[in-house]
Amino acid sequence: MSTLSEFVKARRKEVNLTQREFAERTGVALTVVRKIEQGKTNLNMDKVNLILSMFGHTLAAVPNATKESVENDVQ
Repeated sequence: MSTLSEFVKARRKEVNLTQREFAERTGVALTVVRKIEQGKTNLNMDKVNLILSMFGHTLAAVPNATKESVENDVQ
């Protein structure tokens, strides 16, 4: 399993685009591409989804616990 930063960087390189070219094609600022590829955690999810959509992906919430474990944590 790769991180978001590894995924984006690898896919960008697969299509032979610089960060600047990739930013222009996705319609996001170059700084956004750099932040994602550097693994920054304070990201705008709309911008992340714009980038991921170039590869046919989206960022979405995925359950990582059963309902029981969540209820136990709340109590």
